[in-house]
Amino acid sequence: MSKLAFCGLGQMGVPMATRLVESGHDVTVWNRTPSKAEPLTARGAGHADFPADAAAGAEAVVTMLADPSALEEVVFGERGLAASMSSGSTLIEMSTVGPDAVRQMASRLPDGVEVLDAPVRGSIPQATEGTLVILVGGPEEAYRRWEPVLRVLGEPVHAGPLGAGAAMKLVANMTLGVSITAVGEALALAKVHDLDPATVLDMLSQTPLGRMVDQVRPKLEGGEFPLHFRLALATKDLRLVSDAAEAAGLDARLSRAARDWMAAAESAGWGDGDYSSVTAFILEQVASSARHRES
Repeated sequence: MSKLAFCGLGQMGVPMATRLVESGHDVTVWNRTPSKAEPLTARGAGHADFPADAAAGAEAVVTMLADPSALEEVVFGERGLAASMSSGSTLIEMSTVGPDAVRQMASRLPDGVEVLDAPVRGSIPQATEGTLVILVGGPEEAYRRWEPVLRVLGEPVHAGPLGAGAAMKLVANMTLGVSITAVGEALALAKVHDLDPATVLDMLSQTPLGRMVDQVRPKLEGGEFPLHFRLALATKDLRLVSDAAEAAGLDARLSRAARDWMAAAESAGWGDGDYSSVTAFILEQVASSARHRES
């Protein structure tokens, strides 16, 4: 078994770190809010007050953080990971931060520290069950070394060199954002034409977006959107997608439109809800526009 550090105990981090502890690894955890470590320490994990303390002596450090700024602070801030990681150790970066942030971070770490970017596809249920799809970028040798640990969390796929995993995650989340907002706009068009919602959903379930429609339908009909992936994080991811596309000279119009819908919903106070609630937000905007025209 390996000596590991795990930094970032959010909705995904807690079940992921729990699986590592329960599989027998020696895990020390850190989180900005210390109380979130309590479920892990109750299972036998160690707890550190600072990222550097968690990383001291660890063979590998896993980070699961909200965004690039959080990664910068945890790795290079006061008593950050870089202060105690040494040659021969590996940083396994599992957040969604984009390939540029991963490569820049790797270039600033102490000599001999290897990096794998390993963002995940899946949400809280998959993190709990250990069925995440893990998109890994980095050297083949490092990937093979840490593949058994990653398999505790899900199914790793070696996407290519450093940054490839982060890039592949943006590709995946680009399609997610475009698909869910397309469903919202389709339902909005149906609404302005006074079409029966159930009949429209039946029809849409037979289209290429059928799987997405089937997932969101009970939420729309029940008026509740159980939290699996915060809308604010989806907005952040789509901003990363737009930035990456722009940097590459790609005119990614659909992803920009999806980003704008998510950003509008977040600005309206929907950011802490599930990303799929953007469909309800889009419908609400249609209703608001209709009321405005009538007045």
